[in-house]
Amino acid sequence: MLTRIEAALSSLSPAEQRVGRLLLDCPGSFLNQPVIALATQAQVSSPTVVRFCRSLGYNGLKDLKLKLVGRTQEGVQFIHRSVDVDDKTQDILIKVIDDTLAAVSRYRVEVNPCHVELAVTAMLETRRDGGRIEFFGLGNSGIVAQDAQHKFFRMGIPTTAYPDSHMQLMSASVMRPGDCAVVISNSGRTQELLNTCAMACKNGATTIVITCSHSPLSALGQIHLPANHPEGHQRYSPPMVSRLLHLMIIDVLATCVALRTGMDKLQPSLRQMQSCLLTKQLAGDL
Repeated sequence: MLTRIEAALSSLSPAEQRVGRLLLDCPGSFLNQPVIALATQAQVSSPTVVRFCRSLGYNGLKDLKLKLVGRTQEGVQFIHRSVDVDDKTQDILIKVIDDTLAAVSRYRVEVNPCHVELAVTAMLETRRDGGRIEFFGLGNSGIVAQDAQHKFFRMGIPTTAYPDSHMQLMSASVMRPGDCAVVISNSGRTQELLNTCAMACKNGATTIVITCSHSPLSALGQIHLPANHPEGHQRYSPPMVSRLLHLMIIDVLATCVALRTGMDKLQPSLRQMQSCLLTKQLAGDL
C-alpha cells in the first residue's frame, strides 16, 4: 500500500504531496493523529488531507487509516488485491493503475543490468551458433511465452512456445548445448515447468528463468531475471502486475537482441515481412 502511495505522489497536487510524504515518513504517527494535527504538520488545510485520501481512491481519512492498519482486508478475493467491492469506476482506475505503476517503478530500481546482459549474451550466442530458443510457460505465463515467441521469430531465430506441458517436456528432452530455454512462471513453483527446466539443464541448454526471487525455479535456472511483485501465489487471483512485468522483461530482451544483432542483418527481412503484411491488409480492403 505504501509503495502504491509513493508511486502516485507525482500525480497529486503539491499540497497533497506534502500529506503523502508525511504519511510515508512515519506511517505509525500518521495513524494516531487527527486530521487537524496532520494538516498542521503538512502545512495544508484539513480538506486537503481528506482530498489526498480520496485522490488515492479511499473514501476519506478514516478509510485510509483502516486499510493502513489492516483492520479491514484490503482487496477482493479472486479479483484484485487493491480494490474494494464498493469501489466506483474512478476508484478502480486509480487503484489498478497505481498498483501497476508501483510494481514497474520498483522493478526499475531493483533490476540488475548484469543479469539482463547475461541473458542477452546467451540469446545472441544461440542465434550465432544456429541454435534454437524455446519459451516455456503455462496458464497466463504461457500467453507471455507465446508473445515472446512472436517477437523473437521475427529476427530469424528458430523459436517455439508450446502451450502443452507434455510437448514442453518433450521439447526440452531434445535440446542440446547451444540452445536456450526461457522458462516463465508467476509463482516459480509449477512442477511441470520445474521438470522442463531441469530437463533442459540436463541436456546442456542454457536456462533463463523469469520468475520471483526465492522460488524453486529461481534456484534451478542458470540465469535468473527476478520479477518480484505483490501478487502472492498462496491466494488465487488472475495475474495482472506479474504478467505485465514478464511482458516488459521480454520486450527488453527482444530489443537488446535486435540491436546487438545489427540492423544491417535484420532490416531486409523485417522490411519484407512488413511488405507482406501490408499487401495482405490492402487485399482485405478490396
